[in-house]
Amino acid sequence: MTVVSPPEHAVDPVTVEVVRNAFSSIARQMNNNLARSAYTPIIYEMKDCSVGVFDRKGRLLGQSPGLPMFLGNLETGIKVTTEMLGGTEHYRPGDVFMVNDPYLVGSHTYDVTIFSPIFLGDRLVGFGATKAHWIDIGAKEAGRPVDTTEIYQEGYRFGPTYVYRAGEPQTQMLDYITRNSRLPRSVWGDLHAQISACRTGERRMVELCERFGVDVVEAAAEEIFAQCERLDREAVVAVPDGVYRAEGAMDSGGPGLPPVPVKVTVTVSGDRMTIDLTGSGGPTAGSVNSPLPGTVAGARLAYKCLINPNVPVTDGTFRNLSVVAPPGTVFNVAEPHATIYYYPPLGLMIDLVIRALADALPDAVVAGQPADPMNVTFVGTLPDGGRYVTGEATAVGWGASSSGDGANGMINYGAGDLKNYPVEVLESRYPIRVLRYGLRDGSGGEGRFRGGLGIVREYETLAEETYLSLWLERSTLPGWGLHGGGDGAPTHGEIVTGDVRETVLKTGARRLAKGARVLVMTGGGGGYGSPALRDPESLAADLADGYVQD
Repeated sequence: MTVVSPPEHAVDPVTVEVVRNAFSSIARQMNNNLARSAYTPIIYEMKDCSVGVFDRKGRLLGQSPGLPMFLGNLETGIKVTTEMLGGTEHYRPGDVFMVNDPYLVGSHTYDVTIFSPIFLGDRLVGFGATKAHWIDIGAKEAGRPVDTTEIYQEGYRFGPTYVYRAGEPQTQMLDYITRNSRLPRSVWGDLHAQISACRTGERRMVELCERFGVDVVEAAAEEIFAQCERLDREAVVAVPDGVYRAEGAMDSGGPGLPPVPVKVTVTVSGDRMTIDLTGSGGPTAGSVNSPLPGTVAGARLAYKCLINPNVPVTDGTFRNLSVVAPPGTVFNVAEPHATIYYYPPLGLMIDLVIRALADALPDAVVAGQPADPMNVTFVGTLPDGGRYVTGEATAVGWGASSSGDGANGMINYGAGDLKNYPVEVLESRYPIRVLRYGLRDGSGGEGRFRGGLGIVREYETLAEETYLSLWLERSTLPGWGLHGGGDGAPTHGEIVTGDVRETVLKTGARRLAKGARVLVMTGGGGGYGSPALRDPESLAADLADGYVQD
């Protein structure tokens, strides 16, 4: 077992805890400021964003609840920018950078990293960073295209780029960003909301360093890193050594494309874990592809679901985790492969890592969930002539565990703190009516503990012309049961026009006439344990609540 050395300069435990909580508090204040300042509901309602505070080396100190898929590689934007500049000595107070190139920072082009350096006087002490989904960045069509075949169709792509330089706005760049978006006001507003969040992080971090001194804060951070690493190594040692495998397949790599196989091999040896994706398919000819930084973030999330899930993530986390994602698979793509739907293979990978370790960690795992974003996007024109773009990720049923039923109507693993799109917001801002929204009865898998229920959401278009982009997954591989539990219901989608009902899972820029309906039924989670062992009172409550049918 690896021995984790203590920091060179010891700090008393009380100070370490005060500083640890200060880091988290700073990140939460940044996140609150971002949500209050954002222009679009996808950020201020759904919270499709994440923030973190980092030390001068770009190492994570603290984060706020947000999307784990963003937090898992938020530091990458800082590190690639530092490399481009030629070192941290080239940062200046007032600098603000943006980067969204998926091959550099993971995710897709719509997710934009904005960060700024933090100075105490002329001394660099850290960074504040944010990542948020922008509603339109000039892709081949408004909204979220599902049928892209190369990155160039997915809007503007930036490597490390100055937005502000030593406090001065880079007006040509700001003009380019807004000029090439169909929703320039929203893009401008969300960009500056992210900058405002970074400024909040700067102020609070400076206050912390002034209170304790930079050397004490840095020494406390090193102690926090060492603690996280030590706890992780101890937890992995408790997992039986071995090689654990699981595999499955996505419905498709996009509309009209074949299934995408995903294979996972988890190796536990002493205090180290390796997640190996060798044998997986791809890259696809469509938009289902993940660059390596996104894959590493997904593997980290799978690891964290099982290893010390209650210990906050810092740079000390994941030091004993290795990720193998061979080039030329869906998990390690290069230019020009499209990446808008980078997450679906990662969601399945996370689910499979948990499945692979089901026998080794029976009390830590959950049964399968339809680990997918289930996106529904409407695009159209408002009465005043302005354009609108909605965009929501739809909840699913979570798998049951050894100690309880699965959660009903929760977002997938990777979206973490993402909220639903309130009916009131959707109906008040856009010509869309929500006819039905609730839990999908009977969708959870049977078991000693029942799988969580998916949801039903039905929309009606109110404008003469509306365009729909729909992405629904896991219709052929539902949330599986564990240890005798049953599978959850598969995902289902329909478009209803008059008396015609059409089953549709994936479609891009589909024109809908006034009065058309879109029905989304997301999958349920798998059950855990034999249904014969379910407590009669729990079964009676399920029947009374309509969760299962008699």
